Amino acid sequence: MALNKVKLIQDIKSLLTEEKSNEKQGTSIDNISLKLADAIDAFVKSGTVTTTVTTTGSASAQTGTGTGGVS
Repeated sequence: MALNKVKLIQDIKSLLTEEKSNEKQGTSIDNISLKLADAIDAFVKSGTVTTTVTTTGSASAQTGTGTGGVS
C-alpha cells in the first residue's frame, strides 16, 4: 500500500485544531509533539516495502538481502 499522505494531513489538522483551544502552552506543546509523532509513525508504517531478491544456486530455500523502496 502506498503511503497515505492525505490521512497524515488530516491527522495533523485534527491535532492542531484540538490543541488550538488549550490555554496551557507547555501542555499543548507536549500534546502536539506526542500526537504528531504518533501520526508520523502511523504514516511511515502504512507504507509497503517492495523489493526483489535474486538468488543463485540450487532450487532449495535461499536466504539473502534485498534492496527496494517504500511506496
